[in-house]
Amino acid sequence: MAKSTTQIQAESDNKRGIKAKTYKLPITTVELIDELSKEHGIPQNQLITQAIALLDEKFKRDYIKL
Repeated sequence: MAKSTTQIQAESDNKRGIKAKTYKLPITTVELIDELSKEHGIPQNQLITQAIALLDEKFKRDYIKL
C-alpha cells in the first residue's frame, strides 16, 4: 500500500531527528524572534536552537560556579 504524505513526512522528520513543537508565546516575543531572525539572516528555528544552546551553556557555567 502507498504511504500517505503525512507518513512520508513523519519518517523523514524521524530520520533527521526533527520534531514539530508548538508554543503560545506573547506577541512581543514572536515579533522579537522574527526581527532577530531577519537581522542575523538565519531561519527562526535556527535562532531558537542557538538561543537555547546559549542558555544551556550559561546555566551549566553558573551551576559549576556554585
